[in-house]
Amino acid sequence: MKIRVLLGDDHAFILDGVRAVLSAEYQVVGQANDGRALVEAAERLKPDLVILDISMPLLNGFESAKQILKIRPTTKLIFLSQHLNPAYLRHALKVGASGYVLKSDSSQELPRAIQTVMRGETYITPAFGQDVIDNLWSRTGEVNNQTEQLTDRQREILQLIIDGKGNKEIADLLHVSVKTIEFHRARLMTKLGVRSVAELTKVALQQGLIPE
Repeated sequence: MKIRVLLGDDHAFILDGVRAVLSAEYQVVGQANDGRALVEAAERLKPDLVILDISMPLLNGFESAKQILKIRPTTKLIFLSQHLNPAYLRHALKVGASGYVLKSDSSQELPRAIQTVMRGETYITPAFGQDVIDNLWSRTGEVNNQTEQLTDRQREILQLIIDGKGNKEIADLLHVSVKTIEFHRARLMTKLGVRSVAELTKVALQQGLIPE
């Protein structure tokens, strides 16, 4: 049986290009253009592999990956990203990804990455350089720690705030009360030392808390 692949990206031309690269050898069972839809599709379609972008609306790739692995712990994840940023690579591995490929190199690297991760190994684009790759893991084999200032729920709400969602809209999406969102918004502002959404966005990007 062909490996079942689910795609997640908010750009249709990327989805079309990846589907074209993979369709001969793999069964592309679906695609989604936002993080929440991707998680729902993963639960419904039960893919062997999810190939996803980091920067997606409603729920970014990192948070999507966490939720997918809670639902489907055996599913493999490959991030297909435009970001050659070691912080993003490190975070991708920490949330459970097995692969990281640049969009610019996807037609050449993606088939190789899929073969690698489906063997139970990790694939990282060589574009990072060997020094970066060598420094990813500690002596115990764990991904080196980053400073984590925010909880998973705070990161999720942060992404939605920066996407321009209001408190009620966020509350409806997350199935919580508006007061809960107001509380988390206030905690985010305090933790990051900001007073406006513009400042919140700037600091979150600078600290690598959300994708660019």
